[in-house]
Amino acid sequence: MPIFRYVHYLYLRGYAGGRLTVNAQGGGYGNALQAASSRGHKEIARMLLEKGADVNAQGGEYGNALQAASSRGHKVIARMLLERGADVNAQGGIYGNALQAASSEGHKEIARMLPERGADVNAQGGIYGNALYAASSRGHKEIAQMLLEKGADLNAQGGVYGNALYAASSEGHTEIARMLLEKGADVNAQGGEYGNALQAASSRGHKEIAQMLLDVAEGADVNAQGGVYGNALYAASSEGHTEIARMLLEKGACHGAAQQLP
Repeated sequence: MPIFRYVHYLYLRGYAGGRLTVNAQGGGYGNALQAASSRGHKEIARMLLEKGADVNAQGGEYGNALQAASSRGHKVIARMLLERGADVNAQGGIYGNALQAASSEGHKEIARMLPERGADVNAQGGIYGNALYAASSRGHKEIAQMLLEKGADLNAQGGVYGNALYAASSEGHTEIARMLLEKGADVNAQGGEYGNALQAASSRGHKEIAQMLLDVAEGADVNAQGGVYGNALYAASSEGHTEIARMLLEKGACHGAAQQLP
């Protein structure tokens, strides 16, 4: 029996016997609608909505059905949920909101559709803090560019890396880092695990990005303090990135910087 017919059969039996409701909570997805939305079963999602499923029900890994569909790239389901009244800015789940979910996973059509439906491009929350950070961290340049065109805050703080430039620098996404700098990202913004973008790039061995951060007009502060390593030279030295350490010294890093932390 096809999955749709089987689920419909089970639903009718359970409903008639009073043993389940369409909005019953439980499981990893929280509810049936979120499960169907996450797995891409559009006919089941449609049936559940027709039977009265709460389109904005909270719970489960993704927080709500729209975030689940957006995370997994199911555009048809995401659109159907929005047409049925899904809150485009609903908070919750691992990504915080649907736009961050789509941006993180590289689903550009959904990431484009959500702001057109009213999604806040600067909404905070989730593991990445905001959508621009998510796209920058995961290397989705086209989505990052689109978010900036929609008004995303270039220097918004949040997440493990603190901001989008920092995230791109840490993960080695050179073109995104270049784009963010060209748009005016604060090269010396502080925060996150590594303290700043230069320390992140230096720690992870991304020489081209470290060079770029130092060479921009305002220039990264080669001796900036903070983060787990204290400064960029200590980070490069600790992780064995000889060429980066040499470059930092040539740019004026304090010779004793690598000894400032125990």
